Amino acid sequence: MLLVLLPVTGLLAFTAFSGVAQWEEARTLGRFHTATEVSFATTAVSDAVAEERIAAVEARLRPAPGTLAERSAAERATVRALTRATERAVSWPEVDVAGQLDAVGRRLHAVRVQTGTGSLTARALAQEYQGVEDELLDTVGALEAGRPTRASGRAADAHDAILGAVEAAERERAEIAILLDAPPDQRPAAVGRWPALEEAQLREFRQNTSDRLRAELYSTQFEAPGRAVRKVRDLLTAPDPKAAAWPSYTLWLADSTARIDSLRGIQDQAARELAGTAADDLRSARVRSVRDLAVSLAVLAVVTVLALALRRSITRPLGEVSAGARALSSGDLSYDIRYAGRDELGDVADTFRELRVTTEKLAAEIRSMNTAIDDNRLEHRADAVSFDGTWAQLLGGMNATMASFAAAHGRRRKAERELESIFNLSPDLLCITGVDGYFKRVNPAFERTLGYSGEELLAKPSIEFVHREDRHTTRVALDRLAGGVELAEFENRYVREDGTECWLQWSARAVPEEGLFYAAARDVTESRRTAREQGALRRVATRVAHGESPERVFGAVVDEVGDLLSVCAAAVLRYESDGALTVLGASPAREPVVGGGSAESEAAAREVARTRTAARVGRSVGAPIVVDGRLWGVVVASSPLEPLPDGTEARLADFTELIATAVAKADSRAQLTASRARVVAAGDASRRRIERDLHDGVQQRLVALQLDLRLAESMITDRSSELAQQIAHVGKGLDDASQDLLQVARGIHPAILSKGGLGPALRSLARRSAVPVELDLRLPARRLPEQVEVAAYYVTSECLTNAAKHAHASVVEVAAKIHDDVLELTIRDDGVGGAEPGRGSGLIGLVDRVEAIGGKLDVTGPPGKGTTMDVRLPLTGPATHA
Repeated sequence: MLLVLLPVTGLLAFTAFSGVAQWEEARTLGRFHTATEVSFATTAVSDAVAEERIAAVEARLRPAPGTLAERSAAERATVRALTRATERAVSWPEVDVAGQLDAVGRRLHAVRVQTGTGSLTARALAQEYQGVEDELLDTVGALEAGRPTRASGRAADAHDAILGAVEAAERERAEIAILLDAPPDQRPAAVGRWPALEEAQLREFRQNTSDRLRAELYSTQFEAPGRAVRKVRDLLTAPDPKAAAWPSYTLWLADSTARIDSLRGIQDQAARELAGTAADDLRSARVRSVRDLAVSLAVLAVVTVLALALRRSITRPLGEVSAGARALSSGDLSYDIRYAGRDELGDVADTFRELRVTTEKLAAEIRSMNTAIDDNRLEHRADAVSFDGTWAQLLGGMNATMASFAAAHGRRRKAERELESIFNLSPDLLCITGVDGYFKRVNPAFERTLGYSGEELLAKPSIEFVHREDRHTTRVALDRLAGGVELAEFENRYVREDGTECWLQWSARAVPEEGLFYAAARDVTESRRTAREQGALRRVATRVAHGESPERVFGAVVDEVGDLLSVCAAAVLRYESDGALTVLGASPAREPVVGGGSAESEAAAREVARTRTAARVGRSVGAPIVVDGRLWGVVVASSPLEPLPDGTEARLADFTELIATAVAKADSRAQLTASRARVVAAGDASRRRIERDLHDGVQQRLVALQLDLRLAESMITDRSSELAQQIAHVGKGLDDASQDLLQVARGIHPAILSKGGLGPALRSLARRSAVPVELDLRLPARRLPEQVEVAAYYVTSECLTNAAKHAHASVVEVAAKIHDDVLELTIRDDGVGGAEPGRGSGLIGLVDRVEAIGGKLDVTGPPGKGTTMDVRLPLTGPATHA
């Protein structure tokens, strides 16, 4: 049956494919036929527009009642042709021809309006119509571009070519009519490219059209109108045409119109040939598709009859064997195949019956193997010798599997024993928890860490061993774990049996099918404590590195001690040389730790000084601060409400050892700053004393000597004598020395700074400066601290001196104002720049003076862009101690 059906099915498929191809070809030819009908309607519009164009040109060149009436008639004919073409284009859905024709109608309406107003010349009018004609011919070409067959394609090419030739002749007629209407002396030497275009289109037409139309075209070209048109063309190409040879305007229109009418006749015949060719192609395609369909139906009928004839002799036994195969594959060994023919199907049935017997024996062996596994008789083996081939291999594989299972069972028991040893010996906390919230099993490390026995841990819900503040987060973590999210590095606090806290870090995984959580924990109490201490040390060291005041550094140390030990009172004390205790930092808003406050805290500090080790006195503990082997101070902490836990003094000692260097550095920085401030203050006091001594002593003596010398000079009667000249010379020397002494005194310490303050002193500097100075002083009326005024004065004086000597500046800007209790002083020049504090002792001295009173000086001086010095001086600087 397959041998019969295979070629028939192939033939049927080929016939069906051919029928589909023929149907698609017929559908394509049908579309092309419809497109040609729309193109013929569009061609009619093109012919009407061409007639309207020549009528409009004639009416523009020689307006008369007759020409105007012809133009109106041509416009109406165009409107009718356009309406018919639009109605016909609605049936063509692939290209929006109706929309294109509507656009042509609007464009024609615009041209007619311009024609009626007389705003267009004849040549411009012809060009406007040419644009409309080009759009229509493009539409016709697009509609006929399908070319489903060679014959249809040649006919469409011939029709398009004759349309182009007629349009070229139409344009030539209008252009030469305009030429002949002009005066003879204004006619151009040559006209247009339309003859060449017409000849090219006619050449293409002759290549694609029939012999009959080719002969008719030949005869049309050699008729009288055709010869007259060629004569005019020859005159246009002649180098010097004679005026008498030109035809008249009327004669040209008559000859060219007759010739164009002949070409339009050929155009109509070409259109009919195109329509006939498209119709013939469509008819032939439809006939072929009907024929192929009939052949396909006939073949299908023959195949159906043949299948029905063979069905009874094949399908019944085949169905019985198939049902037996399905029953056997699904495990039903009771199904019996009764067919016993002596053909191929009978052999298949016998084979299936033998397969059923073998399968029953194999199933019995498998059942005995399963029973042995259930009874834990892992030495049992199946009888593989009773089977052959694949069945023997299958049972042999089962025996090997049983042997491997026995070996794996032994290894599993060994692994369980090893796992039990690891569970009991692990230093980490291991447990198994049920979804009911109770521990199911815990290892000895769990008992050692929390201090409870195993029975106590298993008797209560696990959440009761968690610190009360961590129970909510623990429940949330358990809910996430029950939802299938693996828990990693989760930390919470547990309460030991003695009441102390310990931090545990958990990793856990849920086994939903068993309803259990497997978890491992690590005691991270010490690591967290160490991390907190390191963090506290880092914060204190950061404050020291940022140069914060000692008060703030020591206050931070006290806060960190209070947080680490969870105490409400702490202090940093320094041992003085006389044995007194100086409080450098204490807990804010609390009772003082020493000095009339807590006697236990002071006693703890004294005990530390005596033993040089951490000590506890009542509810207070203390730890020494040792720097370079010297007992520098002590940190004390106290809890007035309850005793501090055991080991607090050890924790405080460890933390104090860590921060000893930072505390000592902060104190040393404070002492250094105070020392620098005292040095600067002493230097300024010395300057004032020297300036006062010069002013009150040496300068007054020089003034007295000048007065005595002037008195002696007035006693001399002869001014021209040598004595008089010598006394005058000595007097001038005394004046110069007095002025030099005045300048020296001002340089040591300006008197105007002491009397008038910073503002007048800076203005005095600006007046004496060798470089012009622009001042912007926004200073309060009150006097500033003396050390601030002196520092600002000397910084400004040094900058003006550098601007004149080194920077070669042309102007210096000095601005000063008070902002947030800080004097902000900015000095900027337009000199050569390049100033660096590390390269000059003068700038280094300014930096030392400013920083000695807690200020800051920044110098910016890129080469070639001037120098800017920003100074910030706090009005409340570091205290100075004598």
